[in-house]
Amino acid sequence: MNILGIESSCDETAVAVVRDGREILSNEIFSQADMHAIYGGVVPEIASRNHITVISRLAGEAVRKAGLSRSGIDAIAVTAAPGLIGALLVGVNFAKGAALALDVPLIPVHHVRGHIAANYLAFPELEPPFLCLAISGGNTALVDVRGYTDMTVLGATRDDAAGECFDKAARVLGLPYPGGLPLQNLAEGGDDAAFRLPHARIEGHPYDMSFSGLKTAVVNIVHNALQKGEPLDRAGLAASFQRAVSETLVPRAMDAVRALGYDTVVVAGGVAANKRVRADFEAVCRREKLKLYIPPLKLCGDNGAMIACQGYYEYLSGVRAGQELNAYATMDLDKAAF
Repeated sequence: MNILGIESSCDETAVAVVRDGREILSNEIFSQADMHAIYGGVVPEIASRNHITVISRLAGEAVRKAGLSRSGIDAIAVTAAPGLIGALLVGVNFAKGAALALDVPLIPVHHVRGHIAANYLAFPELEPPFLCLAISGGNTALVDVRGYTDMTVLGATRDDAAGECFDKAARVLGLPYPGGLPLQNLAEGGDDAAFRLPHARIEGHPYDMSFSGLKTAVVNIVHNALQKGEPLDRAGLAASFQRAVSETLVPRAMDAVRALGYDTVVVAGGVAANKRVRADFEAVCRREKLKLYIPPLKLCGDNGAMIACQGYYEYLSGVRAGQELNAYATMDLDKAAF
């Protein structure tokens, strides 16, 4: 079964073709990062307009590079939530038109479920159940993945997502957007014990997280140094920040997987590309003899293949949508209903 997957939840327009949920036939991505860099973050209106400009061409390229004709597409899967509402609507409306024109099923997909599914593409042997930490620019959650479409959120961030915190910390350090990679590069020359940064805990909710205090601490350290005219150990601050993020994420994931009794930990989303986070997970899973799956860098960020992959499993579970399908800026991962 060949599924065309469409992703437009933020600033990447992405279209892919995936066969039977596991084999990537094509995976086309148009990044708008350079367009938003001058603003230090994504401008929703600019993102939406650029999705409109490229989505039709990108879909054609994805079908062509998959070696198929339009008649070879068996279903259309599309990110319908969560994300920037204008950006989502571009993908959803294009998908509705394509499904109607091709007379094939339309399958709505939750964006974070797509990130989790990226691991199925990278690791054919991976099957539920497992514990997944989904960490991206807009979402941070610990998820009990009991089945391909049966998931429960055990804990999530109460405020900023981990990826959002990376971007804001990078900006105050004078680094370009998107901030994850520049901050990681700066941190490589720094002492991760140079600064004591907060590690928030929510009483009574051991799996929930908070990153707003960490973000504010970094902002205050930078501003205080500037106001006093004192030199700032930028590399040390970047390294200490990465350590604080990782020490917020990794122990909670380990506590959750022990409580569930699983032997498999999966990490997904854009922040899964961070070297410190990957290294800390690898070290603790090796020590505790747990299986660890983290997708290659090309599948950590937003892409159409992950949506097509999850769309396949949603299709098998009976999920369909009609021309009344709408987009939603927010939606619970474990209660996804379109």
